[in-house]
Parts: sequence; structure tokens; C-alpha cells
Amino acid sequence: MTRYKKKNNRIRKNTTKLLVFMGRFILAAVILSVLLVLCFRWVPPPTSAFILKRHFESLFHGKPSVAVKYRWIDLDKISPYVPLAVIASEDQKFPHHWGFDLEAITDAVENNLKGGRLRGASTITQQVAKNLFLWSGRSFVRKGLEAYFTVLLELLWSKNRILEVYLNIAEFGDGIYGVRVAAETLYGKSPSKLTRSEAAILAAVLPSPRKLKVLNPSPFVIERAGWIENQMEQLGGIGYLKK
Repeated sequence: MTRYKKKNNRIRKNTTKLLVFMGRFILAAVILSVLLVLCFRWVPPPTSAFILKRHFESLFHGKPSVAVKYRWIDLDKISPYVPLAVIASEDQKFPHHWGFDLEAITDAVENNLKGGRLRGASTITQQVAKNLFLWSGRSFVRKGLEAYFTVLLELLWSKNRILEVYLNIAEFGDGIYGVRVAAETLYGKSPSKLTRSEAAILAAVLPSPRKLKVLNPSPFVIERAGWIENQMEQLGGIGYLKK
């Protein structure tokens, strides 16, 4: 009986130690993530998880010649047509939601349950959370972390900061990250000089930037860019960004 009690006590002690360790680990992870998000509220991210992933994929597949081009630029130095085009294309409720578009999520779930083409419902904030901090995939763990970082971004950053980071880490072509590199490489001009049609083309390739091309765009890209321009007008033009 005494031996049984000792064994039980040992199990309890080990369980308690494990729970304490897990609790401390989770607390440390939360504190670290909050500090990291707070840091990037003011400091330009030197890179992103997505950019690193693409870089290592190129190396793994023996394509080191695809150089990663990433240079930061402040939002106020970008043509207002670009953020407007991105909002029109990717997330028209961006100024009003808290990181999640519940209506789009519901529509996507219903469409997927009906056997329709799988489609996402990620907001701009969710895309920043995923591309800046996380890895690709559809696991519950990654989705849970994406939701966690999305909430952090909405709580600790302004909408302008979220949009600014998005425009700087978005992929616009093979090895081309951020609107500054896209404007200089693809159009040979400063991001501040991008026109409405150029901004719409850039936004049109965002869903699949390594297949859809900014230069010599396919009929699909041209049609999508036209739709984006129409949506930009429907939103109220660049005056929409000042609301």
C-alpha cells in the first residue's frame, strides 16, 4: 500500500512539473510573440516567414539564381492607387472588420461543403499574420496560430500599419517581394508613380504571382484587373482611403 502511494505521489509530482513547464513555455511564447508584434509596429520587418520559405525552396530545388528582392518602403511613399486596388481585390471590408470577415468565411464553408471549388476567405490581416510569422498549410495548429496573430495585429497595429506591411511583403512575381521592388523591377518607376491601371494589374496577380504575370498579362489577368478598377470606383476612389 505504501509503495502504491509513493508511486501515485511520484506520478502527481511529475504531472505537476510537466504542467508547470508547459504553462511557463506557453506564457513565454505569448510574451515573446507580443513583443515581436509590438516591435514590428514601428520597425520594418527584415524579412518574412514566407520570403524565407520561398528562398529555401529555391535552394532545395537547385535554383539559387532566383534572387530574393525585398526593399522596404513607407506607405506614404506608395501611390494611393495601390492600397486601394489591394483592398478592392483582396478584402473590401478591411477598414471595418477586426481581422475576420465572418460573412466571407460562412460563404466559403458553404461553398466547400457543397463540393464547390475550395476557396479561402482570408482577410488582409490574416494574410499578414500568415506570411510574416507562420508557415503554409491547413492544419488546425497553423490555423489556430494564424487566428492568434491576427487578433494581436488588430489589437496592437493600426490599419495603416497592417496595410503597409502587407504591401511590403506581398509576392508580385518570382523573387519579387513588396510593391517597391515590383514597381522598380516590373515598371521601372517609383511606387509613388504607379497609375491606377498598373496598381490594378499588381493586385490582380496576388492570388498566384508565380503563375499570373504583371508583364504581358494573360486575358484572365486583364479581365480581373478591369474588375478591380471597377471596384475601386465603386468604393469611392482614393478618397475612400481617407475615410
